[in-house]
Amino acid sequence: MSGDDAGLERLRGRIAEARLGAALEETGTILALADGLAEVGGLQGAELNEIVIFVTGARGFVLTLEEDRLHAAFLDPPDGVEAGSSVARSGHIASVPVGEALLGRVLDPLGRPLDEAPAPGCTETLPAERPAPAIIERDFVSEPLETGLLVVDALFAVGRGQRELIIGERQTGKTSIAVDAIINQATSGVICIYVAIGQRMSAVRRVIEAVRSRGRMERTIFVVAEATAAPGLRWLAPFAATSMAEWFRDKGQHVLIVYDDLTKHAETHREIALLSRQPPGREAYPGDIFYLHARLLERAARMSAARGGGSLTALPIAEIEAGNLSAYIPTNLISISDGQLVTSQGLFAANQRPAVDIGLSVSRVGGKAQWGAMKAVAGRLRLDYAQYLEMKMFSRFGGMGDAALKTRMARGERIAELLAQPRFAPLAVLTQIALLAALNEGLLDAADPARLPALKAALPPLIAAEPRLAALRAAPSALDDATRAVLLDVARSALGR
Repeated sequence: MSGDDAGLERLRGRIAEARLGAALEETGTILALADGLAEVGGLQGAELNEIVIFVTGARGFVLTLEEDRLHAAFLDPPDGVEAGSSVARSGHIASVPVGEALLGRVLDPLGRPLDEAPAPGCTETLPAERPAPAIIERDFVSEPLETGLLVVDALFAVGRGQRELIIGERQTGKTSIAVDAIINQATSGVICIYVAIGQRMSAVRRVIEAVRSRGRMERTIFVVAEATAAPGLRWLAPFAATSMAEWFRDKGQHVLIVYDDLTKHAETHREIALLSRQPPGREAYPGDIFYLHARLLERAARMSAARGGGSLTALPIAEIEAGNLSAYIPTNLISISDGQLVTSQGLFAANQRPAVDIGLSVSRVGGKAQWGAMKAVAGRLRLDYAQYLEMKMFSRFGGMGDAALKTRMARGERIAELLAQPRFAPLAVLTQIALLAALNEGLLDAADPARLPALKAALPPLIAAEPRLAALRAAPSALDDATRAVLLDVARSALGR
């Protein structure tokens, strides 16, 4: 067959596949343009979150519906789009690609690559906004998600399926806590998703490099809507990333998602709401700001065995100013979540890091999702540390000559040193249990606090080499006297080095 004949056959094939007949297309007109937002008239059949196509081919999604008009947020640069130009419905709800191909990638909220690699080859999509699982589809949060941070795992345990808010002032280590939790999942099998909302790209790169060098990049997804991204992308980012996470959860897997941060997401929602002339409320936020984050965080859950038994754990991050926990967005997020880790500027400045304020922090799941062995050794830790911090404050005035008080102060100094951890240095749960067992037994009372970091480094290989701890390594669900004695022996060996 000649080249002309082959070309003719291809044309015949295309003609045979062509659909002939009338096609219905609903179009509207742009009435006004604002920063990243278009006011559109004439699209009477449009739905919330539906994708619309502008005359340049740029896409947006329907954010609000009114009686005779709607507001659409741009998902692509609006270059060339003007008032008076046409807009067409797509008939499709805003969706994101989902699947194993997303692992190890850096993507925007629509699944487009930001890491100079080809687009992920996903064959499935899910709507960016999905309803939260019903109560009957959920199970109790009873399995711990280990963060590798002693102050969290011992005092404010996080369970798989929980929503634990990380909140504090600017530059107090909030993101570091979340990144340490991601790095600690390198051997746990938990899939991690980090969502950057309105962050500087330089800060996002540091997080990516930390996970790439110390964690498991191939089990992590980064969804990035940086500060310069369109407001529509920043608004959509946490919802899109949650749909990506839910695909794994519904397959029976365990997922950890970090929203960094929801304060900036609330500001983006306020920006779009004011541009679309929604009535402003407290602090100029629209009245649906609580519902916005409630419907997002309610999607985090532990699923029942009938639904595969997977889980989605959420670590939302929020920023406060001047320690004001009672501001509008922080109080909203605190009431939605299952507890909060509050970071303290004073502790951070005093080099006590992670700078978690144990007086303001709480986990409303706590002991129900904590290993039994950890419960056995962490019982008095919070009270002893709180008493130490109080006595430390009053000791500045002198008069601490009582021997019992000096003993308590010495114990408190060692607790503070145990709870202090450098970034990207998570501790295995059995190492944490051994440290607390040694503290409770008084083995650390005579030890120089400066030697405790060396003790943390010496314990893991000794624990791994001890055959009598094999059962505890597999499941630290209980701590009997014999196993406690073995842990103490290992701690003594480590102290003797």
